This record gives sequence, C-alpha cells and structure tokens, in this order.
Amino acid sequence: MAAKHSVSVWFGAACLALVSLAVGTPAAGQTPGAPGIPANSPPSPARPAAQTNILANEAQGWLIDLIRINTTNPPGNEEAAAKYIAAILEKEGIRSELLELAPGRSALVARLQSSAVPDPSRALLLVAHMDVVGVDKSRWTVDPFAGIVKDGYIWGRGAMDDKAMLAANLAAFIALKRSGARLNRDVIFLATADEEQGGDASIKILINKYWQKFAAGFALNEGGEVFLKNGKVQYVAVQASEKVAVNVAVIARGTSGHASRPTKDNAVVHLAAAVAKIGTYSAPAHFTTIVRRYFEQLAALEDDEIGKWMRSLDTTDRGEHAQRFISEANPLWNSMMRDSIAPTMLNAGVRNNVIPAEARANLNIRLLPGNTIDVLIADLTKLVNDPQIRFEIQPDAGLAAPPSSLESDFFLLISKIAAQEFGGVPVLPFQSTGATDSAQLRLRNVQAYGLEPFPMTDADFSRMHGDDERLPVASFSKGVDLLAKIVAEFAATR
Repeated sequence: MAAKHSVSVWFGAACLALVSLAVGTPAAGQTPGAPGIPANSPPSPARPAAQTNILANEAQGWLIDLIRINTTNPPGNEEAAAKYIAAILEKEGIRSELLELAPGRSALVARLQSSAVPDPSRALLLVAHMDVVGVDKSRWTVDPFAGIVKDGYIWGRGAMDDKAMLAANLAAFIALKRSGARLNRDVIFLATADEEQGGDASIKILINKYWQKFAAGFALNEGGEVFLKNGKVQYVAVQASEKVAVNVAVIARGTSGHASRPTKDNAVVHLAAAVAKIGTYSAPAHFTTIVRRYFEQLAALEDDEIGKWMRSLDTTDRGEHAQRFISEANPLWNSMMRDSIAPTMLNAGVRNNVIPAEARANLNIRLLPGNTIDVLIADLTKLVNDPQIRFEIQPDAGLAAPPSSLESDFFLLISKIAAQEFGGVPVLPFQSTGATDSAQLRLRNVQAYGLEPFPMTDADFSRMHGDDERLPVASFSKGVDLLAKIVAEFAATR
C-alpha cells in the first residue's frame, strides 16, 4: 500500500500526524488555550480525533514523568531518565542505545533512517538534556519533583529547563515514526547528560566517545524563546550563537589570627572590597553580527523611546548614552552587549573568632564570542588594584564556537514556520547569554539552532533555575505543535 502513495500523500500524512500532537481534550488541570497563543491546528477528518488526543496527552504525561525522575546535577542520575525514554521508544518499535559516560550517567540516542547509507551532513539532530539544577525545597510552594499540574501550569524542576524540550523532541520523533512518512534525511533523537555542570558526563565527553552515533549537519536545541507580552506573542528568537561561560576564583590572602586583634590585611575585608568593585564594573560594549541584527529588528517592536535608543546603540555620537539606557532597561540586553560578571559564591573562615588566612569568591563570567578571559582578568586586576588579591581561572571553561548560519535552509524554514504559527510575528536571530550544548555541536560544524518553542513571559522565564519553575500547559501544547511542524517539513519528503 505505501509504495503506491504519491510523495505528496506521504508528506501530508507526516504533517497530519505531527500537528495532531498538541490537539485534543485537555488533560486534568490543563487549560485549552491562553491569550496570545494561537490555537493548534484542528485534526483532519481523515484522522479520528481520538487518535490525535492520545499522543497529545502522552506528551504531557512524559514531561510530568520526567520531572518526577530527580536528575539534579550533581549527581545527575540521568541514566534513570534515559531508561524511561528507552522504554517509550521500545513500545514504538524504535531501537535506542544508552551511551555510558559515568556510573549512573548515560545519554540516549535513537535514529529514524532515511536510507541504508547514512549521510551525516544532512541528518537532523533533536537534542535536549536530562539533568536539572538543584533546588531549595523550602522556597517552593509545591514539591519540585512531584510533576504537579494546577492553575493551568506544569510545575517542577525541569519544567522549562530542559525537560519540556526533551518531551517535545520525543513527541515529534515518535509522531514521525507513527506517520510512516518517507524521510529525506535521518532524524536523530539525543538526550544528553551533565549540561548544567559540564563535567565528566558532558556533551564534550559524549562527542569524544560516541560522535559517529549522532553526527549530524543540523541540530535543534534549547536556547531561543517565543516571547509573550501583554497576552500576545511579540517575536520568536532563534539562538544561533551563545556567550562563553568561565568561572574565575577571586582569592584574598592575609594573616590568620585571633578575631579579638583585628589586622589591616584581613582577607575577608580585602575580598569584600574587591567584589564590591567588580560588582559595579561594566565591560565595554561590543556588537556581534547577530546581536546587531537582533537589536535592529527588535527596535521596530518596542515603544518609541526604547526603539530610538536601540537604533543608536552602535553610533559614534549617541552610542554611549544608548548603551547605558538599554543596559538599565533590561538585564538580558545588557548581557548581550558585553562580557558579564556575576559574583555567585563566597567562602571564608573556620570559626567565628578566627581571622582566616584566605577568603574566596567565585565570579561567573559570560564572554562574548571572540573575547578572551585573559584580557578581562587584566582589566579586573587594574580595577581592584590590590596586591592581596589574585584571580584564578577554574577548569572546564567553555569554548567559543562559530555562529550558526542565518542563511541556511534550516534557519529559514524555522523562521518561516514560526512566523506563520504566530500570526506573522518577526523571527529574530539570537545570541543567548546562557550556555547550551549547541556550542560543542557548532565546533563540529553542525548548524545548531536554539528554539524554546513554548510561548512565555518575562515572569515565566525568570523562574528558570529559580523557585517554583513552571510552564503554562497551553504553551507546552503549542510548543510541541510548532516543533513537530518544523521537524515534519524539514525531514519528510514532499
């Protein structure tokens, strides 16, 4: 029967199956829609609504189950999540493989083949990480690992970062298999470990050990955003580059002694003074091609005052004032323009009545692509101007990767479908301030793009890595729908 179908019928079947992911009767606690989030495409009469409802509910169920598997990193425990996903894929007749990285820590890979001989240069990689950052349960209003659905939200650690993307990738991958679509390229599902810490189970190690199992020319990952404001999607940002994470220790040394006899070389005092200076320092602004294009396009969407200064950011006469104005308006914009420095940890002392010989602070630095940490440390050394202070670069720093192309067929397709799905909103290239696994892929010449396909507000985004992380149910549904359409059109033969 399949051999008699025309190519267009094959493609239509694939799209129909994928679009159906996010359609159907809402699950318990789910809202059918939300202001500013367009309804998902209705099921076709050719496909019974009952079938479309099943997979939509499954995708949300997978997300909830994944939240309930505690993969806090450290220690990670990603292998438990990988085995859960493997069982789902096995039921669909899809072979998967666990890629061992460390005890209890494995990635998972699965592939839908387009031909007997793989062509990695054309393959599409769907990637998301299984680990999550830690929580302070006392500051949450719900159990962070209960996967609760209430008030129209899915609550829990990883609901945004990154288990929603993991579940959405899984849904698009499985729907493509169920549709029986004829593929024009291999589609690879990859669930990674240790994205949040970047240590012995990170994608860097994964690539070094297992690259041939998931080598691809294109990748879709986290890192972008669908920005919702005043009840309406304003724009879609597709990540094509990212800042480089480096941790630097600030170390003060002094004379240890009894606290009843204060000394002028107290390490705590010198450290505090150094951190205070660093905390108010702003590195010079610099505009990469992607950041410049981002602000140029965003200027048309902002109010007249902000738009005016965005258009002046890189000018010689008004640039300095414009940069100051925009930096104060939004911390994200400030970080996109310059190397950023955030003091994150302090450590000193062994007893209340002992002056310590050493005090330390950690600086979490995000470098613009192309900038070097040595230059920034030289500037900070001059700023602090204290012989008792030294800076020490910590291991496992990120590596600058070339940006992904803004002219590739995949970027243009993402832009086209995203604009269509949200009523013609602009699609902007984005340089994320946070690090993702995409940087390591770009170093392997993969055209990797970040698209967090779930419409969210600033308030939603602020919960990422914070307390009471949650994702609107309607946004998850729409995001699955958007992601599925992108995958179908890029991978299924027309």
